[in-house]
Amino acid sequence: METTTAPVRVQRVAQSRLKEVDFSNLEFGKYISDHMAMVDFADGHWHEPLVVPYSNLSFSPAMLSLHYGQAIFEGMKAFRRKDGSIIVFRPKKHIARLNKSLDRMCMPEISEELFMTSLQSVLDVDRDWVPSGEGASLYIRPVVFATEARLGVKISDTFKFIILLCPVGPYQAKPYKLKVEDKFVRTAEGGTGFAKCAGNYGGAFYPSKIAREEGFDQILWTDAKEHKYIDEVGMMNVLFVLNNKLVTPQLNTAILDGVTRDSILTLARDMGYPVEERRVTVAEVEEGFRNGSLQEVFGAGTAAVVAPIALINIHGTNYEVPAVKPDSFQLKVKQQLHDMRMGTAPDKHQWNWTLPA
Repeated sequence: METTTAPVRVQRVAQSRLKEVDFSNLEFGKYISDHMAMVDFADGHWHEPLVVPYSNLSFSPAMLSLHYGQAIFEGMKAFRRKDGSIIVFRPKKHIARLNKSLDRMCMPEISEELFMTSLQSVLDVDRDWVPSGEGASLYIRPVVFATEARLGVKISDTFKFIILLCPVGPYQAKPYKLKVEDKFVRTAEGGTGFAKCAGNYGGAFYPSKIAREEGFDQILWTDAKEHKYIDEVGMMNVLFVLNNKLVTPQLNTAILDGVTRDSILTLARDMGYPVEERRVTVAEVEEGFRNGSLQEVFGAGTAAVVAPIALINIHGTNYEVPAVKPDSFQLKVKQQLHDMRMGTAPDKHQWNWTLPA
């Protein structure tokens, strides 16, 4: 993917906060870079992008997104290679998903050109914030929200698009313990589950809180109608290795089209690994535990890339997932993704976009 952007007006900070960052201990979301990209939508179109110092914003308490939830976001990553170059992983896929979310929430589409102009401009200004440590990356958070001040229930006429940058360290969480949810609902088919809108996450907080109080890390969500079929984990898609096949729930309007999920499925097919995207029942997973055909379970998402799962509670019974081994599929595919991003393996699908020098 090649992009050359027109000059964007940049207002630089008087003094960088970079020296305040402990790059040896990068907690997720703790540090935000010096600048942010910002674009306003008004009078029926998106205006020119700006790069401004990261700072608080001033809004009316009647701003529509605060009351009626017109707010969506994305999560993507940039990486610094050993030669000093900076790549962003699969921006076109993220832009396409962002626009699907915008469309579902009745918000104006953002063109690929505007998105990449904004992204390239803020990355260029804050390129020193991209960490170089093994496993570290720069998390990129595009967010769009309604800004019109009015208490009536309506689609906003004004919006703001912002890109924030956040250096993050290697993902080091212990393997997850999950609880299959058979009471609460994250979303339903026909709803907003496939969109990265703020309400999906806020609505999941309460049942997730209950699960944590019971000793679990996250919820394994099931379908809203029967609680019979697996959907996804709270922050990730879920994948199973069953009978030497990679199996994952097929996409529907209740499941997020994860970029990491899609990348893993593509690489699995490249590796000659059998892949099945289909409905996965809770009963099938439980039977896989009992008869030994369930070999691996792992989550896939931008933050974690691949997250091993150690235990799943199904209807009150804890089932332990087989331990991850050096030859486990999840480790092989994670290494392939890493090598592709770092330039030590061919980028045959042209997923990497390189920030111009």
